[in-house]
Amino acid sequence: MAVSKDEVLSALAKVRSPNGAPLTGEKVLSDIVATDGKVFFSITVDAAAVKAWEPVRAAAEAAVRALPGVTSALVALTAEKSGKGPAPAHQAQGHSHSHGHNHGPAKQASGAQTGIPGVDAVIAVASGKGGVGKSTTSVNLALGLAALGLKVGLLDADIYGPSIPKLLDIKQKPETLGGTRLKPIEKYGLKVMSIGFLIDEETPMIWRGPMVMSAITQMLREVEWGKLDVMVVDMPPGTGDAQLTMAQQVPLKGAVIVSTPQDLALIDARRGVAMFKRVNVPVLGVVENMSYFLCPECGTRSDLFGHGGARHEAERQGVPFLGEVPLHMTIREKSDAGLPVVATEPEGVHTKIYRDIAAKVLDQIKGGSSRSAPKIVIEA
Repeated sequence: MAVSKDEVLSALAKVRSPNGAPLTGEKVLSDIVATDGKVFFSITVDAAAVKAWEPVRAAAEAAVRALPGVTSALVALTAEKSGKGPAPAHQAQGHSHSHGHNHGPAKQASGAQTGIPGVDAVIAVASGKGGVGKSTTSVNLALGLAALGLKVGLLDADIYGPSIPKLLDIKQKPETLGGTRLKPIEKYGLKVMSIGFLIDEETPMIWRGPMVMSAITQMLREVEWGKLDVMVVDMPPGTGDAQLTMAQQVPLKGAVIVSTPQDLALIDARRGVAMFKRVNVPVLGVVENMSYFLCPECGTRSDLFGHGGARHEAERQGVPFLGEVPLHMTIREKSDAGLPVVATEPEGVHTKIYRDIAAKVLDQIKGGSSRSAPKIVIEA
């Protein structure tokens, strides 16, 4: 029987804060997500008190893990500046991981990177803004790489808006191996993991940045990925904590930037390219999604969002242009139904486009050399 939120709170009431009060009475707990035996929450304290609270975080996690029905737990300790003078950097400690997130001028964080056992290459699919079809591109790119004979994994790192469960029509929950590791779900020959597999579809992820960072790290490190030639990571939009976590934690082979042709999207895509260059991650190329609309009735082509902007931006930035994907009803319908075109229409015209993009990405991966861990400079 799965554990309830009330049972978790009862267990946490027995955990004492540094001043001896029950943890549940300290007003430091985030909303608790408890679903199918998996429990997630964070403890937010003043930055100056992080050291004193770490044993409390560990005790809280142990108390939750001991509850009948709990298969895994993630408790993050997040710290905030008090607003009174200088304070230590924003920190998070969750499970067996800790991450720094610095605010202020010219602070450096050295990326102590280790590869994911069994995974030869990790690539990120990113966009500067949402709504450009990044997740659809991620799925079909992963399937395109698999069609080239590679063993491919797909990680949905978009914690706030996971789309992969919908795009692949995956409704089952991942199995737990040995009580500590998750087994990825296999679909269309891909090994897949998403936070969306662990929570209900309508559950809002009201998490601070450090909690997101802990969850991404856990999905990278505590999933039994096995032997993979490449892992495709569907990143959340923007240039925030998740992107920095990936750049710091994993020796990325490179990033694919997805944009639509219009100027507003290209401005954000430009930021995405600049960010990955800043943290020493090679940009494998730019994909222009929703590039044009081809009328299925008359065959007339319409450039609804303009055309060629992403290609020109790639040339301006000195990075490869990977291809144009049209705005087409088939791609939209297949995606909504969890039947991605590359898997379900292997001879289709759209499949050829995605496979061509995958081939160009593979060429970039093979041609690139492994990079050293970056020193990430974050400025206010």
